[in-house]
Amino acid sequence: MKIYISGISGTGMGPLALMAKKAGISVYGSDLHEGAIYQELVDAGIEIEIGKQDGEFLREKINEGVEWFVHTSALPENAPEMLVAREAGIRISKRDNLTEFLVQKLGLKMVAVAGTHGKTTTTSMIVWACLKLELPVAYIVGSTLGFAPSGSYEDEDKYFIYEADEYDRNFLKFHPWLSVITSVSYDHPDIYKTPEDYVSAFEQFKSQSEGVILESSFDADKFKLAGEARRYDASLAADAILKIAPDAEKEKVIEILNEFPGVGRRFEKLAEGIYTDYAHHPEEIKATMDVALDQMDIDGKKGVVVVYQPHQNTRQHEVQDLYYDAFVGASKIFWLPTYLTREDESLPILKPLDFINQLNNAEVAEAAELNDELFEQIKKYRDDNYLVILMSAGPADEWLRKKNSIKI
Repeated sequence: MKIYISGISGTGMGPLALMAKKAGISVYGSDLHEGAIYQELVDAGIEIEIGKQDGEFLREKINEGVEWFVHTSALPENAPEMLVAREAGIRISKRDNLTEFLVQKLGLKMVAVAGTHGKTTTTSMIVWACLKLELPVAYIVGSTLGFAPSGSYEDEDKYFIYEADEYDRNFLKFHPWLSVITSVSYDHPDIYKTPEDYVSAFEQFKSQSEGVILESSFDADKFKLAGEARRYDASLAADAILKIAPDAEKEKVIEILNEFPGVGRRFEKLAEGIYTDYAHHPEEIKATMDVALDQMDIDGKKGVVVVYQPHQNTRQHEVQDLYYDAFVGASKIFWLPTYLTREDESLPILKPLDFINQLNNAEVAEAAELNDELFEQIKKYRDDNYLVILMSAGPADEWLRKKNSIKI
């Protein structure tokens, strides 16, 4: 089988491409830019075209036998590659269809981690511990991992650890052997028009799962990781690991999880005193602040400085009131303009001051822009022994990484 993945080098599609390649499928793809998984894909021998995605590379590969075009939810219906795939009459689907196909083809038991917050970290923790225990697991994680590739499959694998995203109702394609649900807090108003609709989707997901973990049998205080949220994620991961390996020693599982090295863009350390995190929802921000404040104490820092870039104006209209106490404990907050994507154009664009004025610690917050002035402030606070953390699901992360003064 030959498949083509559009947007192949991002954290959503890249790990899936790696798994498909390992499963013996010929994989090709394209992307506008070199994403986080690009080098892993190149190292795996996957042929990729980076650039305009005008459909010509896809057309070439269709002539060579590509029979399935896989795309992200973000690809417009009139995108050149989509039009070429339709014209050729090949199969077209989103990534969840390919994921389900691989699970069925390879006879794997799916362990799906879902939830509004914490799913990437929890999935990565399960993968970390399973690899340490040498368990037969394939996996896909929607981020980069410092300890392993983002996706993997070997012939002897029996289980498939997967971060199941609720966006666009993707997770409802699956019928997992085991589901771990970390949290349910209304999000993605562009897909789920009401909180009830959102909760209903998770209820359906639960009903499609053979087994479900909603709460842990472990005491989260047994875990020594920074942040209550991380300790809770570790407790859920421990229960999942014991489902996969019932004979594993509990104390050994706890010991391994306490050594968890973290995951890309989830409280990821970029340089001494500077971190980046994917948090872009008030509930996620609270959890990340908890981790940051713990780490501040461990490292003997003066305080926590936050640079925050909201994600999607449509979402901000739904969650605006929830920011009130999201940044409690921050010594300083630099609030960036919202990163706009998949927007409802009828809604006015909320400005940084619209949010700042509602904070219970508004006196420490100010509007900012992604520019050299902000970067000088970041360096100033870092050099003055503050922990600086960027929270963003948008381009601010790449901006910070590219600054020459930060050695990654």
